[in-house]
Amino acid sequence: VVLPDRDDMRKHMDSLIHHFLIVAEGFNVPAGEVYMPIEASKGELGVYMKSNGGPKPDRVHFRGPSFVNLSALPVMSEGEMVADVVAIIGSLDIVLGEIDR
Repeated sequence: VVLPDRDDMRKHMDSLIHHFLIVAEGFNVPAGEVYMPIEASKGELGVYMKSNGGPKPDRVHFRGPSFVNLSALPVMSEGEMVADVVAIIGSLDIVLGEIDR
């Protein structure tokens, strides 16, 4: 789906109506599901979308990189002292607000 050209919208009323319908009502996406990893600054950001073929998705889920980075904490802190866990968490550079959802 491509929006009409800006010059066409100024010259033709049909293009303006077409643009309005696409933006206001949306468009039907194919039914199915997709997972797409995106490289983020702190690691891999995962985006999952599921659609039934309508204009709005059934489910959208974002998996932040901090959640995956924190899951390595038990392996990294095995055999270490409790005081060292603070330094280990600091080295992971996690965002706790991203994990707590």
